[in-house]
Amino acid sequence: MEFFRIKKDIPFMSYGRLTTAISLITFILAVLFLATRGLHLGVDFTGGTMMEVSYPQAADIGKIRGAIDQLGLGEVTVQNFGSSRDVLIRLPVRAGLSSAQLSEQVLTALKQADNSVTMSRVEFVGPQVGKELFESGALALLLVAVGIMLYLAMRFEWRFAVAAIIANMHDVVIILGFFAFFQWEFNLTVLAAVLAVLGYSVNESVVVFDRVRENFRKMRKAAVTTVIDNAITRTMSRTIITHFSTQLMVLSMLLFGGEVLHNFSLALTIGILFGIYSSVLVACPVAMYLGVSRENLITGAEKKPQEDPLP
Repeated sequence: MEFFRIKKDIPFMSYGRLTTAISLITFILAVLFLATRGLHLGVDFTGGTMMEVSYPQAADIGKIRGAIDQLGLGEVTVQNFGSSRDVLIRLPVRAGLSSAQLSEQVLTALKQADNSVTMSRVEFVGPQVGKELFESGALALLLVAVGIMLYLAMRFEWRFAVAAIIANMHDVVIILGFFAFFQWEFNLTVLAAVLAVLGYSVNESVVVFDRVRENFRKMRKAAVTTVIDNAITRTMSRTIITHFSTQLMVLSMLLFGGEVLHNFSLALTIGILFGIYSSVLVACPVAMYLGVSRENLITGAEKKPQEDPLP
């Protein structure tokens, strides 16, 4: 489906050196922020106490957060959980205080603000569990990246596999760089968003690469840059429609989803925006620099020139 059609090919590859240079600079900056500032890991990874409290009426999140802030416990997350009456509170580890003592202090402060509050459950996530979650998440990220490379290498060839994984890793590192620079909390939901961005970005790369391979069959005498420019231009309508509809949904979660979905949708927003850029202006130039050609993609009988049809 096309809402509009671009008649003249846009010379994307003529800007390849500029776009790859910009990508390299942003990548280096993101790595620098990760190395110097690090990620602000949430309770899922560092360990801490999770409390679930209930109210007979809709809970006032602002009032609850204000009551807990007076205790000076540091970075505390307060969010609705399941319904407007249930609240999930995440507390960091405090030296000299057990999980029971910490939860008792918080419950006392909440009762002073609203005596109708009741405790539903208390759970303690130890630092060792958090470390295992972090390691498992990093392993999942690595396995996804390797799987993408194998899939693209089998479907196309190794040059496209390398180009796509460079573009996808660019997106992931940029997301992590944003979270490191602004010190946004990095938790399991953000990790899930990063994995989703990997799959989303590779889908866009596959669409463009499929059109490149098709163009190599049709445009037998065209230069590689012309073939790639035509492929990107012909898929532009689909790209705009897909990314606009997806971004619209993610923005609605970011603006109206509340604190529960905020960091998740924030990571998706950054990933989708950079995913559009990397699939077109990173993956394709890298594939071109690696020497992709018709001979790499088309083999066997397809290489034989087709006979002209009889008049």
